[in-house]
Amino acid sequence: MRWARIIFLLLIALILGVFLHYWLPGRDVVRITGTDIIRTDLSGWNAMFYAQPDSGNSVQDSRDIRYINTVRENGNPSVYRNEDTGIGWPPYFKFSSQDLQAEASNLVSTQANPQWVVVTHYGWRSNFLSIYPNAVGLRAIDSPSDVSWIPWLNIGILLAMAAFVFFIWRIWERFEDRVLEPASDRMAVRWAKTRDWFAGRR
Repeated sequence: MRWARIIFLLLIALILGVFLHYWLPGRDVVRITGTDIIRTDLSGWNAMFYAQPDSGNSVQDSRDIRYINTVRENGNPSVYRNEDTGIGWPPYFKFSSQDLQAEASNLVSTQANPQWVVVTHYGWRSNFLSIYPNAVGLRAIDSPSDVSWIPWLNIGILLAMAAFVFFIWRIWERFEDRVLEPASDRMAVRWAKTRDWFAGRR
């Protein structure tokens, strides 16, 4: 029973970890090489990884999606989609994807004269699923070495979740002590009396 509980808790922790890794904001230092608007087909495989359509647009299986093409400091390419999140999930309240696209176009630079940019985003990049992280903010910097980012928001969210889990755990412990264990003891006594009755011991 103890191992079953441990395995169950580990599975819950794994699912929660994957969930947080996808939705919590991350930051990359990149150089923007261009922007595109591409007609993208959203299939059943990848539709759940895309945000809702821009405010005022209807939900479609195929729609125009803005992309920001970048290169990291080590030369590896990195592509971000640029979609509104609206007031739904995830709660980034982003309504300015067109403005962000204009800002990204203004920050395009060459390898000879690079303009480094910090991209705040959430999500994953997967070639197999054709999914991209969603950019939610851009900030120009002079050099990649200028960035020393402490993820205060992520730390605050994780601490709040840890406090919530601890609170639920304490409530469950009290529920076990006050309700489940006495009920289990009463059931054990009744079962013992029933066995005695069937065995003729009264």
